[in-house]
Amino acid sequence: MSSRSPDEFRLGVRPYERGFHGVDEPEDPHELLHRARRLTAEGHPGAGGAWERAATALRRAGGALTPGDHADALDATALDCRGAALPAAGPLFFRAADLHEQAGQRGKALVSRARALVAGPGPGGPGGPGATACARLAELRERATALHAVGQADTAETATVRLLHASARADLLDTAPDPVAEAGAVREELDRLLAFAAPHRADPAVLGVLADARALLGRITAPDDPAAALSLLRASIDDHRAGGRPWPATEQQLLLSAVLRTTGAYEEATSLLRAALASEVPDPPLRAGDRARLCLALARTVAGAGERWRTTGGPEVADEEMPLLAESVHHSGGPSDDVRVGALARLRLGVAYAERGRCREASTLLEQALAGFSEEGDPAARVRARAWLADCALRLGESGRASREFALAAVEALAWDDRRHGAALSHRTADALGVAGATEKAARAYERAADLWRATGDHTAAARSLRARSRQVRTAWGDVAAEVVLAEAAREAARGWRESAGSRTAHDPPIGTAVPVEHARPTSAAGETRRPAHEVHAGGGTVDACGGAPTDVAAHAESVSGIEAGVEAEVGTEFGFGSEEESMTDSEAGSAAGSEFDQGSGAGGPWPGLRELPEPFGSQGRYQVNVYGEVGGTGQRAATAAGTRVQGCE
Repeated sequence: MSSRSPDEFRLGVRPYERGFHGVDEPEDPHELLHRARRLTAEGHPGAGGAWERAATALRRAGGALTPGDHADALDATALDCRGAALPAAGPLFFRAADLHEQAGQRGKALVSRARALVAGPGPGGPGGPGATACARLAELRERATALHAVGQADTAETATVRLLHASARADLLDTAPDPVAEAGAVREELDRLLAFAAPHRADPAVLGVLADARALLGRITAPDDPAAALSLLRASIDDHRAGGRPWPATEQQLLLSAVLRTTGAYEEATSLLRAALASEVPDPPLRAGDRARLCLALARTVAGAGERWRTTGGPEVADEEMPLLAESVHHSGGPSDDVRVGALARLRLGVAYAERGRCREASTLLEQALAGFSEEGDPAARVRARAWLADCALRLGESGRASREFALAAVEALAWDDRRHGAALSHRTADALGVAGATEKAARAYERAADLWRATGDHTAAARSLRARSRQVRTAWGDVAAEVVLAEAAREAARGWRESAGSRTAHDPPIGTAVPVEHARPTSAAGETRRPAHEVHAGGGTVDACGGAPTDVAAHAESVSGIEAGVEAEVGTEFGFGSEEESMTDSEAGSAAGSEFDQGSGAGGPWPGLRELPEPFGSQGRYQVNVYGEVGGTGQRAATAAGTRVQGCE
């Protein structure tokens, strides 16, 4: 009985790589078919490509795959789907399940259906299983157990369905009412699975399931007990090798290296990743996509180790990061194109260049990264890329471009729960507008930043934004208006002192703190909020009579969105470039804010607040895994939690 054309399971994509084509590949169709069956039985990563070549040779010889072989081909091809080909996996698995049923392979059919549910609905739908899919996986698990009891599903098939159900539960841990309790329940399920499969470990297929089960157990154990996770992950890799599978276990290696970083074992993590990258196993070789991820993880590891040596030198450690990131960029394309890995590697390489003053090269990479992040849709990544791109533009003297990128970054950051990043980026937008010579726009942008700092409760930062505004106001509207803004800055600073001093009164500055001259100037009555004389009050908030810009906090996002909407045209016609003599910095706040900048020479380091922005593609929950293999809460974290300091105009 024949089946449909092998073109059905390709779906217009080529998930596997040409590197899996053996040099001693037979030409006879039946020999090719025998080889594809053998690789499938071994769980070989090259099985998908072998099935394509066998199916093509059979078709040319006038034959076709049987339903059972066709189903195995679909399974192998779907398992190969990565990167751009990933959405095709779900439909392939569902079709394979139907063909397995036709061939009377009920155990295999359950495995394919379970894999289809884990892969997600395919093109146009969200990836990964939800609660409904998890419930269906539980039904498949019970059916597999029943089939195993009557001999219609073997141990490997039954264990695989059980593992897929546990994996789906693990992916949903952070949505549970009590994630820690649910994690304990999943660990118990995995312990039962290990007890079920362990007596049959002589079967390489069962040993492979045991390896994957231990890796999953290590993943959900890592946030609570890193030491136990290390033991489980090492055992997983040992089981993988003991099963006669010399090909790389990249996922387990990434997880293990991430937990090692968590425990401070940077040297061991580095050695592990170096060994994985140096693997010379010819059949199959390390996939390009896996090599890209390993390079990215190794770059993160050496960067973390380099932090310890930053104050004492160690350039050989720090400089290794850039070639690793460049290699990750190189390998992130091709048939296994992974937008996240490629864009993230370009972002990190661009940042490394920017930190070393190579702003032109950095800008090119950051633009490419931004395009990738727009496709992938990660807001933290876009904000970070835009902010670094703006900082590079500022240091290159392209202040109009810098104001645009800072404004766009601020707009997106304002949607976050922690709005301090939006306030800091709004302040940087104003800095760039001031350098560009757009004095009135800079004055309004500083006030928007001050309003947002007030909303976050950081009155000291609001005072500094207002002092920066006063200089722009002085230039645009004169000394009288500037003095009013300075008085408002003094009141904000007093509020900040009051909050930090606790029992001290508003007029008592912290011990050893000098009171700036402008703080001693006369202020209005307590509780009165004064604005420059050129502003009038309206029902929707304070309105600038010169520009009509609303300045109340509620209208802040709309105001900055206005920058986003009109900035492309304004850069060329209204923003312009500031004179070389015009200063963009607040000398009092510069040392804390990182705003020092030599405009004439383009010298000066990056704004420190860039390093405080949220991590791109960070773990979304305690038990989720990010692109580096880090489980939530175990990797490097940005200062975004409540109570941590965000460097803005402070």
